[in-house]
Amino acid sequence: MDLNNKTVIISRTDSIGDVMLTLPICSWLKEQSPDVNIIFLGKGYTKSIVEAYDLVDQFEDWNDYLNVPKTDKIQSFRKLNADVIIHVFPDKEIASLAKKARIETRIGTAHKAHHLLTCSHRVNFTRRKSNLHEVQLNHELLRPLGLKEIPSLDEIVKTTSHFKVDQVELPNALKDLKNFTILHPKSQGSAKEWPLEKYMELASTLVEEGKQVVFTGTEDEGKQFRERIPVNENVIDSTGKLSLEQLMALIQNSKNLVACSTGPLHIAGYLGVNAVGLYSPKRPIHPGRWKALGENVRIIVFDENCKPCAEEKDCNCVLEIEVERVLKSLN
Repeated sequence: MDLNNKTVIISRTDSIGDVMLTLPICSWLKEQSPDVNIIFLGKGYTKSIVEAYDLVDQFEDWNDYLNVPKTDKIQSFRKLNADVIIHVFPDKEIASLAKKARIETRIGTAHKAHHLLTCSHRVNFTRRKSNLHEVQLNHELLRPLGLKEIPSLDEIVKTTSHFKVDQVELPNALKDLKNFTILHPKSQGSAKEWPLEKYMELASTLVEEGKQVVFTGTEDEGKQFRERIPVNENVIDSTGKLSLEQLMALIQNSKNLVACSTGPLHIAGYLGVNAVGLYSPKRPIHPGRWKALGENVRIIVFDENCKPCAEEKDCNCVLEIEVERVLKSLN
């Protein structure tokens, strides 16, 4: 399909990590035609992430369409003058809206029943059993537009260079930090998490080595571990104190970041920070599917050959990862 001067909507209205693993398809679209206009349809809280990727031309907040009369929604969608919409995250309402707005090319997975009536092109591939990374699976949806081969992860990692963060004003306690490590213990339930006591042990050891440590997370996450943070002038609790833009800037300034499979780990990977990801080898949450992308990403699992994980049983082997292994990845 000739994308010259066409407008393409990429619809991904879910979490930060998922959005970041969708952004590289913008690179392929721009390679086909630098004149293609890319609109990213997402939730408002991911706007800063999307706008940091310099290949996206416009961000459209799906929240603005909620609680709006149907006729107004359709009219607003038509005003986008889109030629193509790619439903990376399948949403029944958005798929129906795109059809009613008469977007000519509407692409979605063949494995969603509502796409049978709403999509002009349904791509047949499976995510759960695939050996491909999530970012590669997202590329599958480009086949109706002319993609012949799924790019390698090495090729896709190169596209992370388009992610550029602006420096913003940080709280005074975080302005002059150097050579510091960010610890992000929680994931809002999206991943198997390393124990809090091991994060605290890691923080104490880093401080003993003369390093500085910053804990990050939301206010609710901070309430779960704030009282356990080691009391030391070189350990800073920033939980609940940063906007997403400030968190991105803080990560860019850091030397290391430690987290499980969650948004800040993906941000660190894109920014070239030494990002240490703690994962379970169990499908479909294993690093082969969800590892962060970047030149300096390091992945740790307790045992790649964990038998319960191989049998897809409930397993908490991530809890057994030793603090010493994480320290080695930081040093």
